[in-house]
Amino acid sequence: DIKGKRAREGLTDHRDDALLSKKLVTIKTDLEVDVDWQAFHRAHPNRDRLLSLFSELEFSTLLKKVQSGEIGAGGESTGDGVAFQEPAITEQEVRAYEEDSVEYRAIRNREQLLDLHDKLLELDRFAFDTETTSTDPMWASLVGISFSWEAGQACYIPTPLPDGTTTAEICEVFSPIFMGPALKLGQNLKYDIVTLMRHGVRVVGPLFDTMVAHYLLAPEEPHGLDNLALKYLGYRMVPITELIGDGKNQLSMRDVPLDQVCSYACEDADISLQLADALKEIMEREGLLEIAEKIEFPLILVLADMETAGIRVDPRILAEISEILDTQIKILEIDIYEVAGEEFNIGSTQQLGEILFNKLGLRKVSKTSKGAASTKETVLEELSTEHPLPGLILDWRKLTKLKSTYVDSLGELMHPETGRVHTNFNQTVAATGRLSSSGPNLQNIPIRTEMGREVRKAFVAEDSRMLLAADYVQIELRILASMSGDEGLKEAFARGEDIHTSAAALIYGIPPVEVTREQRRKAKEVNYGIPYGISSWGLAQRLRCSMKEAQALIDTYLQSFPRVTTHINNVINEAHTRGYVQTLMGRRRFVPNIQSRNRTQRSFAERVAVNMPIQGTQADMIKIAMVRIHDRLKKEKMESRMLLQVHDELVFEAPGSEIERLREIVRDGMVHAIDLGVPVEIDMNVGENWLDAH
Repeated sequence: DIKGKRAREGLTDHRDDALLSKKLVTIKTDLEVDVDWQAFHRAHPNRDRLLSLFSELEFSTLLKKVQSGEIGAGGESTGDGVAFQEPAITEQEVRAYEEDSVEYRAIRNREQLLDLHDKLLELDRFAFDTETTSTDPMWASLVGISFSWEAGQACYIPTPLPDGTTTAEICEVFSPIFMGPALKLGQNLKYDIVTLMRHGVRVVGPLFDTMVAHYLLAPEEPHGLDNLALKYLGYRMVPITELIGDGKNQLSMRDVPLDQVCSYACEDADISLQLADALKEIMEREGLLEIAEKIEFPLILVLADMETAGIRVDPRILAEISEILDTQIKILEIDIYEVAGEEFNIGSTQQLGEILFNKLGLRKVSKTSKGAASTKETVLEELSTEHPLPGLILDWRKLTKLKSTYVDSLGELMHPETGRVHTNFNQTVAATGRLSSSGPNLQNIPIRTEMGREVRKAFVAEDSRMLLAADYVQIELRILASMSGDEGLKEAFARGEDIHTSAAALIYGIPPVEVTREQRRKAKEVNYGIPYGISSWGLAQRLRCSMKEAQALIDTYLQSFPRVTTHINNVINEAHTRGYVQTLMGRRRFVPNIQSRNRTQRSFAERVAVNMPIQGTQADMIKIAMVRIHDRLKKEKMESRMLLQVHDELVFEAPGSEIERLREIVRDGMVHAIDLGVPVEIDMNVGENWLDAH
């Protein structure tokens, strides 16, 4: 019956092989298996054995996941010697949705709507969730809102109602509910808050977000509602694919019948409510509720306002930068061909590998999953100390990525309604507590390069307004000075000295006035590398020098600042004892491989342990500042608004009449976020674009 001649003849001539292939891939389901289901429950793995096995089998992707803690990050020892364990739920304990066991109902007319409004107005807490047409809240249209106030009880409001009550009328009725003093609970509340804000409804605190709560408990574990419900409540939720499908045939939530959407939406609100109770109890026990209520939960409202505000981008400036980048890329390509001795496709890893390893004879540092010599960034960085071509390739990749990722695409990401670019600030991704940015990633614009800085010119203020950028100056070194108590570092900051020049003077044993630019540059790399637990290899890549010179710089630095050495050793010892490290505010990060017998993995874990308290404290510090500044701007009813957070920097947009007052509020909020016992300095500038303001 097969029409194609080749396929038909292949099946005819190799009939037995085809049937054997089918037999080999068919899973037998008729065997008697005398094993209890509980025996299949996944326990936390033995990381040493996993690392050894994955190294032996060259499972590079899985190996990286173990190293980063993505696999098996739970169950580490806590300060009291008792491990925080993710709950173990057996299959027999798992529950699922049963219509008769819950009271879920849909609101169908205005009378029922007002009754629900009156009920919610009397409550001191409720959970809510929105159903929409998109996963991006800036593009989402509201389909409905669900509320739950007691386990097993929930209501769903479709927007609009079946009786013709419009979405705008529903939002107007429920606006006082969201503006009221009740505790609002939910999963990933920032999404719901931004969605409602775009429909004219403002949500105020207090909040309790189950996703953020679990992030504080287990920062490197999955935080999805389905996963948390199964782990903490033994409840398997209805997957959204059962309603809307997936792939090309995926429906919009608006296309799903009301009764089906109702049960799904009510379940989300109900389970979020139950989960909040379970997680709050654990957070109190683990001592993490305070950081949630004082920093992370209030920050949700700040981030929602920032995402909704967005930032203006000038397409004309982007076009000018694109032309300049195009010219620089072509010049680099000429240099690359000259050094390589021939022209080739620079973007082809295969052709690049042929030039580097076969023609030039450079050593093969590592292999790809297919066994070919790798040309990834870390490999090129290592080889850049041995030959000029790898460094040129890195420069070419940076420029082409900058052009394609930002310059040529930012204009396309402008929202048609606002004319601005709206990034998403991810609160539950980085294990250190730092925020990340996506869609687009505005935190990844390279500011060390001239062209990376030029891209900031395209981010501009609205007409008659200015941008103000405030940046912590050397904040991680100040935190290191505070944590270590090193007198040399503390005195340098107290005297307002250039910390890199001071460090260079100590490292090279010369007066500060004799420090050269090159010596200062090297000291700067050591200064910033130490808080990251940098190795001699890592420093050598940054400085493009020998490992021997890099190690000498690190050793001399640590001898010059002895309390820093003591602090680093104490942090590592505590990590070995407790299995985790923490910030000044009590944020934790577990260090999975700190006890590993594999020296490479243990060294990596120790570097993580050294860095996290410093970088995490910096994250806590700027988050506290953001919350305080946001509250001050609201309280004083100013038009100024916070737009961006990029690591140590905050960017604001303000009318000229408010600039001076904004300076005062921002400086006060950032300087006094956490008392370090070390002077905190803020670099603050104003301009019509981000570059001028930086």
